[in-house]
Amino acid sequence: TFQDGGEEVEEGAVYNVTLKKVQIQQAANKGARWLGGEGDQLPPEHTVRQYETSKIRAIKAGTLEKLVENLLTAFGDADFSYISIFLSTYRAFASTRAVLELLLDRFGNLETSSHGEVATLNSFESEVVLRAEIASVLRAWLDQCSEDFREPPDHTCLLKLLDYLKNNMPNSDMESKVQNLLKQFQNQEVETVDGFCSTSSSDLVDGEELEISSPEEFSSFQDHVVAEQLTYMDVMLFKKVVPYHCLGSIWSQRDKKENRNLAPTVRATITQFNTVTKCVVSTILGTKELKVQQRAKIIEKWIHIAHECRILKNFSSLRAIISALQSNSIYRLKTTWMCVSKDILLMYEELSEIFSDHDNYLTSRELLMKEATSKFANLDSSEKENQKKSQKRLQLQKNKGVMQGTVPYLGTFLTDLIMLDTALQDYVEGGLINFEKRRREFEVIAQIKLLQSSCNSYCLIPDQKFIQWFRSQRHLTEEESYRLSREVEAAADTNILSPKSQKSMVKRISTLFLGTDVITPPKEHPPKSSPLGGSSGESTDSASVSSCEFNHSETEDVCVTPISSPEDPLKKGSIGSDKGSGSNKGSISDKGSGSDKCSIFDKASGPDSGLVSGSTTCSTSKVLPVYNRQNGGACIIRVSMDGINDSVYKSILITNQDRIPDVTQRALLKHNLEPDAVEDYELVQVISEDKELVFPRDANVFYGMNSHVNFDFILRKKA
Repeated sequence: TFQDGGEEVEEGAVYNVTLKKVQIQQAANKGARWLGGEGDQLPPEHTVRQYETSKIRAIKAGTLEKLVENLLTAFGDADFSYISIFLSTYRAFASTRAVLELLLDRFGNLETSSHGEVATLNSFESEVVLRAEIASVLRAWLDQCSEDFREPPDHTCLLKLLDYLKNNMPNSDMESKVQNLLKQFQNQEVETVDGFCSTSSSDLVDGEELEISSPEEFSSFQDHVVAEQLTYMDVMLFKKVVPYHCLGSIWSQRDKKENRNLAPTVRATITQFNTVTKCVVSTILGTKELKVQQRAKIIEKWIHIAHECRILKNFSSLRAIISALQSNSIYRLKTTWMCVSKDILLMYEELSEIFSDHDNYLTSRELLMKEATSKFANLDSSEKENQKKSQKRLQLQKNKGVMQGTVPYLGTFLTDLIMLDTALQDYVEGGLINFEKRRREFEVIAQIKLLQSSCNSYCLIPDQKFIQWFRSQRHLTEEESYRLSREVEAAADTNILSPKSQKSMVKRISTLFLGTDVITPPKEHPPKSSPLGGSSGESTDSASVSSCEFNHSETEDVCVTPISSPEDPLKKGSIGSDKGSGSNKGSISDKGSGSDKCSIFDKASGPDSGLVSGSTTCSTSKVLPVYNRQNGGACIIRVSMDGINDSVYKSILITNQDRIPDVTQRALLKHNLEPDAVEDYELVQVISEDKELVFPRDANVFYGMNSHVNFDFILRKKA
């Protein structure tokens, strides 16, 4: 049993104390045999019950010096996960050089005193223990986070570490390991972005060398081959993701000019996601001469490929394909969708449901937890024919005797980490680093690491013919795909938004991942007619956010902007019915965050909070601030800049003590603008399309805001 032991405060550190009571069974030698025990063991009815209480100290906050010192004492305090948590998150508040210098120079200096006194036996033993503790930390660092030492071309930290090992641990295994790592770094070509996408994205710059492939060429690839090759590429990129690149404090800084190369491993996975999405759109719309039935066959093929990705537990390409099929230019092809068979539409509907935004994407979260480390996918289909096909394909996979890993949709983790970074303070009273925040972040990082480890189970061989085809595709721009969509399908509804008016919905990398930067829904009302039979008050052109990476200053192109899933034909009426209403719907990020929603921020963060096996139920304890809900005197709002990327929001934590100048200053900082210009701006809450709430200069934002609408604000220069 555990009991809260309160806090212990030292100079430069605060510790949480937990008392653990453990039952110990002991038997006195005397009389044990007389009572019928064998050897020294008493029979159960005569067992003597004794209890032992041990103290667990977990650092809650501290200076950098104390946090590094705690690396050497954590095992003694029974805080066994501390080293892994620190190594996975320290880049949010310190550099590799700073931590290494503290560890080696302050705690690792094992020389005798300047007076030349002979070390006593006790001090010698202490040095041996200290050397062993430092060696343990360094070994864990090299095993878990070797990328921290990649500093081309000099690799100064690695050389410093090597020098320390030569002096204090000569000819050790660790010295050899560091030498090999240094050679590996020096021999490797320095790459800004690793993997397939570096070649793919560079090739796509020159459109003259690329062409839209013929439908016959695409059809020549078997469905399972395409899925396996997409999975192969996704696995190679996901395994290279450096987990600390996903931290909210790091990922949220990528928009700054000086950070163009920040988090390259995450950018690479997103580029691959967008490439898959654009490839789907190009193959469907690229050839105008196709008949409706032929185009429907291509859609059916991509749905089959998505299903194969599901069998392979590749949720990244699965979501990319679904997002493309939900894009405006594909979704509006109502005549084409009418030619898609009923069974295939059912399969598509079930695959789309995986990524439903209901309850903070609860379905996809639960599925990922369930299958993260399972050997094979767990396929349940409500349609008998699809279930038979699924089980047959799954049995073929099992017969091969090769286990499968799991490739996640990385955006879920980036969302959680950015929201945690927004909701929790970096420093607490006294200027101490808030390490409780890092423990919460590690819960997400640990899931990423576990899934990366599971990817080693894949046994996929690259098909150069397909990879070459995939790389050589010319991708359509948003305008091109929309124009072609209008040409191949009779434009029955002239009210569908054009891509130019939807540009406010497309933004760079993070829109896909619903992080601190979120896209606003378009101000225009969606069309009242539904291309796929939407009804019950839902508009099929409702805007949602997908995997889009777009920045006018970068070469990375616009990706498609998906809309609501065309799941209606079988649920809500016949295809092509005209019953949908024009209700203006928000983006994905506007959903799943209401007062009745459950998110990761509602869960308690106890010592046993899970990796991927934790409970998904809501807990009322230790509720963190979330978007669109006021909790415990705090909440998260989204602020955009009027006239400057006004479609880009930044998430900001406010409390019931914050007034207009405080919030304005934080918003300017988040948007990389001068915080001194507070007096030049006014803060406005968007109530509806034609209503705004303008705050007086010294108003309390928390109490003054309208809590019954979205917490969306605009920072506008005063007239």
